[in-house]
Amino acid sequence: MKGKLIIFSAPSGAGKTTIVKHLLQQDLNLEFSISATSRAARHTETNGVDYYFLSPEAFRQKVEDGEFLEWEEVYPGTCYGTLLSEVERIRNKGKHVIFDVDVVGGTNIKKFYGDEALAVFVQPPSIEELRNRLVGRSTDSAEVIEKRVQKAEYELTFAANFDVVLVSEELNVTLANAEKLVGDFINK
Repeated sequence: MKGKLIIFSAPSGAGKTTIVKHLLQQDLNLEFSISATSRAARHTETNGVDYYFLSPEAFRQKVEDGEFLEWEEVYPGTCYGTLLSEVERIRNKGKHVIFDVDVVGGTNIKKFYGDEALAVFVQPPSIEELRNRLVGRSTDSAEVIEKRVQKAEYELTFAANFDVVLVSEELNVTLANAEKLVGDFINK
């Protein structure tokens, strides 16, 4: 039996990566779908683990060849996408695919797979808290943080396109709620 799909989408800094990493450590038969990107790796990231880091030219070629389930130019010159081969590789092993993707990618994957996918929108408690989280990461400049906050305000308008909205406030409560959502979906 092919695995199901669990999509976590959110504005940058809302907590989706923390939630996904937690869920991967639980006994839920999940495997992470590694996205592809045309941006350079951050100092903490590894190719084939965090993302498949592709040159802009290689990324464009895969788009032209129809190899992406979904993709988007998230920031000028910076593309992210989900390779269909990655998703099917995991599903064919009987594992459930878990995604950590932006809101446009999440809605596109949900449209493609329909009821085989659970789409969860992780919402920060407020824009101010989101800004504080991004600053606390110490990975981006003030200018990049402000761009992410502006984008987050837009991305929050996508929440209604998802099956569930999960507010990321108290970490332990958020993680427990995410476990229940995913467990219930997998077992139905």
